[in-house]
Amino acid sequence: MTIQDIVKILTDSGIEPNEANIEVKMLIEHFANYSVKDIIMGKKLDADKLNIVKEKAELRAKTRKPIQHIIGFADFMGEKFIVNPSVLIPRDETEILVRKAIEIINKNNFKIALDVGTGSGCIACMIAKHTDCQIIGLDISTDALNTALDNASRLNLFNKAIFRKSDIFSNVKPGESFDIIVSNPPYIPPSQKENIQKEVSFDPEIALYTKDDKGIEFYEKIINDAPKILNENGYLLFELGIGQAELVKNLMNKSFSKIEIIKDLAGIERVICGRLNS
Repeated sequence: MTIQDIVKILTDSGIEPNEANIEVKMLIEHFANYSVKDIIMGKKLDADKLNIVKEKAELRAKTRKPIQHIIGFADFMGEKFIVNPSVLIPRDETEILVRKAIEIINKNNFKIALDVGTGSGCIACMIAKHTDCQIIGLDISTDALNTALDNASRLNLFNKAIFRKSDIFSNVKPGESFDIIVSNPPYIPPSQKENIQKEVSFDPEIALYTKDDKGIEFYEKIINDAPKILNENGYLLFELGIGQAELVKNLMNKSFSKIEIIKDLAGIERVICGRLNS
């Protein structure tokens, strides 16, 4: 059994070759403690450890369980985040949202932020790490909040990233207000559920799907209530689903100005932000 044999297990199951190579590298690093440097130096991989990697690859191939769930971690903005079936696996597109939030926070010297639907806490943690802002992450799932707390602890973000159980803004305390609100809300309409990629089906449904046919249910709820808890000249930022930019922009136009839509590397409108009207 060689590393290439293990790669073939994944490619034979329909996983694209480049992705298969990356995933096998992840499995080897995690389960065999075998680095790229070891490969370059020609270090032999222990047969028992190689067999463990093979078993994990077979599990991935058979079930299409995401590699991040098999390993228990996901890479996001240079950090490793604990992930499990109770939280969304952080995706590259979400980095666009976080980087824009960091830019706005640092430019305006903002001090208090809110992350709605925090999940693994990856958005809140990276904002806390790269700004002087304290951020509160809200989520309706206790299991998700426990994961977010674990991630904040791993990054030593005590008192900078704080987490609280809340159904959208239901547990925002009287008198609390924020300079910026960010959210990657559920945005997949139920009609798309049958066509969803197998790997995505391992994410929690509560974090994926809306009940309305356009996928804008949570955008609408957040946009309607955000002005009540945003400070003067505060900002609201969202990650967007495909084809939702104009719908969300129309909802934001009533209370927000200077609305900006940012595209991802594939040219998809992926992030929207706006400033609260004075």
